[in-house]
Amino acid sequence: MATRYDVELAEIAELLDGEPAFRARQVFEGLHQGLRTPEEMTNLPLELRKRVAELLPPSLEVAAESHSDDGQTTKWALRLSDGAQIETVLMAYDERVTACVSSQAGCAMACSFCATGQGGFARHLSVGEIVEQVVIAARAAAPRRLSNLVFMGMGEPLANYDRTLGAVRRINEAIGIGARKMTISTVGIVPGIRRLAGEDIEVGLAVSLHSANDKNRNELVPINKRYPLGVLAEACEEYLDSTHRRLTFEWALIDGVNDTDRDVTELAAYARNLGAHVNLIPLNPTPGYLVRGSSPDRVRAFVGGLRDAGINATVRHTRGRDIDAACGQLAARSGLEIRSAK
Repeated sequence: MATRYDVELAEIAELLDGEPAFRARQVFEGLHQGLRTPEEMTNLPLELRKRVAELLPPSLEVAAESHSDDGQTTKWALRLSDGAQIETVLMAYDERVTACVSSQAGCAMACSFCATGQGGFARHLSVGEIVEQVVIAARAAAPRRLSNLVFMGMGEPLANYDRTLGAVRRINEAIGIGARKMTISTVGIVPGIRRLAGEDIEVGLAVSLHSANDKNRNELVPINKRYPLGVLAEACEEYLDSTHRRLTFEWALIDGVNDTDRDVTELAAYARNLGAHVNLIPLNPTPGYLVRGSSPDRVRAFVGGLRDAGINATVRHTRGRDIDAACGQLAARSGLEIRSAK
């Protein structure tokens, strides 16, 4: 059976065979622009609403919901139709409202400090399962408008490339979130970065770097053994040449691991060559990884060192730590089961 957001307009028209042609458009726009359930589509006859609800059931069920930061951060544990589970986070700021969505159930990248990676991989998400997360977040954000979207939740987006880009296009064209307001985060899947460079949609790119030294990065981000820093830099240059958009490097600061003066020097040299912005992230505690985030003094010294070296660097404001919604914590201590659907 088709699920609610895994159908395009033409498929809805086929499902509504016998109805006037404009009804399919009403349903499609109601789902995406209106962010409405079939039952809420009062422009449809009651019987048709019931029929659409039966033909297009949701693919996600809210298994748990938690709030933090005086209600400005919300995390959902969402159960998929096959029992696998994912997480989605909504963050409201003064100037924007951002959703952080998952692209996979679990993750196969096995980054040593990430709770999601420690939990293993279940499966890729479909276009509709990604889009439906955005709809859930946008409905919860009302009356404010969901303005920004980051693919920084569970999973590696570029390992699920076709479905991730399909979702980006649908979200842009049907829901109306600008491509420049969306950012795809990757640990450095070089073929995916090169494919992204050739796309005609101006989505942003953030690379989870965490070390600018191949030996250390091999330990922190194992995919570096396949795509080492030199190869990654070449792919990033290709992206920059094609898109003319600024590249972002994400760097989780880990006490004594990647926050030394040497790390500042190595990162500055690597970022300078690519004109990259650096987003520093104080590490959040993760069960199974027995280190701690850098101290506030060390964070200040690190960002100061980068700025002295001429690098544009900022420190990400941590959100949702107390509900395990912060960077690196998805699936940590929340009782979320990431089980294979195979």
